Amino acid sequence: MKEFEPLPQPDHLCWLLSQALCQIQLEAQTRGPPGRRWACRQVPHPVAMGGNSGQPGVHTYKSLAEDGPFGSVELPKRSTGRLVMHSMAMFGREFCYAVEAAYVTPVLLSVGLPKRLYSVVWLLSPVLGFLLQPVVGSASDHCRARWGRRRPYILALSVIMLLGMALYLNGDAVISALIADQRKKLTWAITITMIGVVLFDFAADFIDGPIKAYLFDVCSHQDKERGLHHHALFTGLGGALGYILGAIDWAHLKLGRMLGTEFQVMFFFSALMLTLCVVIHLCSIPEAPLRHVAKDIPPQQDSQDPLLSSDRMYEYGSIEKVKNGYINPEMVLQGEKTKNTQQTRRTMTMKSLLRALVSMPPHYRYLCISHLLGWTAFLSNMLFFTDFMGQIVYHGDPYSAHNSTEFLIYQRGVEVGCWGLCINSVFSSLYSYFQKVLVSYVGLKGLYFMGYLLFGLGTGFIGLFPNIYSTLVLCTSFGVMSSTLYTVPFNLIAEYHREEQEKQRLQAQGGDVDSSGRGQGLDCAALTCMVQLAQILVGGGLGFLVNIAGSAVVVVITASVVALIGCCFVVLFVRYVA
Repeated sequence: MKEFEPLPQPDHLCWLLSQALCQIQLEAQTRGPPGRRWACRQVPHPVAMGGNSGQPGVHTYKSLAEDGPFGSVELPKRSTGRLVMHSMAMFGREFCYAVEAAYVTPVLLSVGLPKRLYSVVWLLSPVLGFLLQPVVGSASDHCRARWGRRRPYILALSVIMLLGMALYLNGDAVISALIADQRKKLTWAITITMIGVVLFDFAADFIDGPIKAYLFDVCSHQDKERGLHHHALFTGLGGALGYILGAIDWAHLKLGRMLGTEFQVMFFFSALMLTLCVVIHLCSIPEAPLRHVAKDIPPQQDSQDPLLSSDRMYEYGSIEKVKNGYINPEMVLQGEKTKNTQQTRRTMTMKSLLRALVSMPPHYRYLCISHLLGWTAFLSNMLFFTDFMGQIVYHGDPYSAHNSTEFLIYQRGVEVGCWGLCINSVFSSLYSYFQKVLVSYVGLKGLYFMGYLLFGLGTGFIGLFPNIYSTLVLCTSFGVMSSTLYTVPFNLIAEYHREEQEKQRLQAQGGDVDSSGRGQGLDCAALTCMVQLAQILVGGGLGFLVNIAGSAVVVVITASVVALIGCCFVVLFVRYVA
């Protein structure tokens, strides 16, 4: 099946044609088998509709097959400009992440945070994210907000990110101005800064799932692949710009003196960048609201066809074939009647949701495990890389006096390590561009394998032969891994969903429809949960390994070993759609 192309005639003629076809379909319904109901979407007149956010014809020129009993067809092709606008959220998010990576440790040290609370700061956010991510993903699948399912969550999480940055970058200055007592000032400064860091990490980790689900909802399969490559490209560019601005000594510049400290300067740039990027992202591609479903189904069907509600019964991530803001009533009706003895329907509560995630299909579970291995390896290296440069490559000592030569050498190593992370971001952007060419030769399996292999070998050589120049060159392998983690797993999710939609279409043609389709929001959330779980494993276990080994070299060796294990896993267990 394919959708109708926009006709060269005037808009009102196209509207009349769509109404005529709609009438034909409704008449065919009366001659169809009993118990079968087809939905015909009533298309508003284009004059009454007004503009369409730069997307003429997206909602007007649709194949009626999309509303019929056989599921949905491919969505309209999105322009490169629209996909670039959609990717700006990843640019702003990664820019703020880079600022946090550069400044959060100095901020925590400056407010006097005790060492025993470091683990609390770094573990609280991923623990919350791991527990709540699937709940939010499932909630966004069923969100009935007027302007879409995903965008309200993206906006809310962006506001939380801004609030977190405001607290951890400006909290100390605000508390110092409000409280005179030294003891109270210290307590409140530590509390506000910790809350800011946790809020920012929580929202920044969370927002990735709704952004990916938003892309999957409004794009065809080909545009999903293009969109993911654009996401990886702008993720790298945002990180590179953030690291570069973080490396500038703002205290000696006019802007730094005008705003107060370098912390306020970076908050100004971060808040401005994130706000602009999120606004552009939210205006990129129209998203039809889910709550208009009832209006699109004729009144005689409305009382008989069950709609989504909070007390309905669902399987793993089920949203009952919701596509672009409306439901295919036959898919719902037939799904209600289908007796599937191999699967048990459950109410979408927290308990049943966690149970459903544990019992997800094997290929989804294996993909999540491979994603967990990849992020565990990547974070093991990235979170401690600057410390590795300062201690192992430059032979500095972070515990010596701050005016000693050893400590100054360590600081120099940390600065060079930041430039290594900048190289990682730049190469991640470049590699995401070349991925589009490579995938036609080696496929997703080759890209997945190559990303893990190059990262495992690169970190292994860095750990065995620590040298300044070779380490900086091998930072390019970090970029390969970063781009791989941001694109290939989500491409596979899109492939799985397309395969399931095709299967449902064939079942519908045979009159045997299974309603076990999964919501893309929940699937993206389950995959993103692995990032939080990796943070928990790294934060709770890697420090213990460093203390046992007595050297930071164990950081990159661990990253190498886990990446090579993941390399074998993605070949042997992850399923790739032919």
